[in-house]
Amino acid sequence: MKFQYVFLLFVVLMTSTIGVKNQVIASVWNPIKDVNDPHVIDIAKYAVTEQDKKAKLNLKLDKVISGETKVEVGTTYCLNISASDNIVSNKYNVVVLEKKHFRNLTSFVPLQG
Repeated sequence: MKFQYVFLLFVVLMTSTIGVKNQVIASVWNPIKDVNDPHVIDIAKYAVTEQDKKAKLNLKLDKVISGETKVEVGTTYCLNISASDNIVSNKYNVVVLEKKHFRNLTSFVPLQG
């Protein structure tokens, strides 16, 4: 009986260790290979639309310049984009968290330079 408890404890510890290891590996930023992928464009458009609502702007997405993703609880997209207000085009860094049917704009800041 004691052996069964020790074995069960061992299995639980090994399983939790593997889970932690996978979380550490999964939380690495990975470059987006195709910034013209329709889903990436959709994430960028979402970010611009949400920023327009918050700041009462009239920005339109020009293009996605570059980006990275990180998988944790959901997928976090960190994108460098170009957006314009029909007069001036500026570059921004945006961060969007996406889970199954949920998105949240967590950052939208101008890039210097």
